[in-house]
Amino acid sequence: MPKISNIELVKIGKQPILSVRTTTNAASLPSAIGESFRKIAEYLKEIDELMSDVPFVAYHNLDPEDMEIEIGFPVPASFPGKGDVKASFLEETLAVFFMFLGSYSDMEPLYNEMTSWIEENGYRFSGAYYEFYYNGIEFPESELLTKVFIPVIK
Repeated sequence: MPKISNIELVKIGKQPILSVRTTTNAASLPSAIGESFRKIAEYLKEIDELMSDVPFVAYHNLDPEDMEIEIGFPVPASFPGKGDVKASFLEETLAVFFMFLGSYSDMEPLYNEMTSWIEENGYRFSGAYYEFYYNGIEFPESELLTKVFIPVIK
């Protein structure tokens, strides 16, 4: 397997978000994500606001039978939450970063390489794994663009 190139260390700024946190399994992941995106989009429409960046999923653990995930949208300001939709922030952090082009099912080598980069460069994991989705299932799998970042500390 060829090495992934262009893994970088970046500083992520503090960002207000609206999100839904839930537990699911790998088989139900797409429906959990879709339902949460719908809830947040409906709430944004209700308060007449727009997201300020593309939607994301934060994986707080990677257990395929008991995944704790947070589905969210960055927003331009802090808004109150409503029901399952909670208001919070992505905190400022250092993160290992990569832009991935291709099928979601082909991302495992990327995560392996990012994990190796973190260990080889003297960092430790310090939070959830984030995937930001620039396009979606209406595109061919080979054209899916996903920003991946993993918070780290020295």
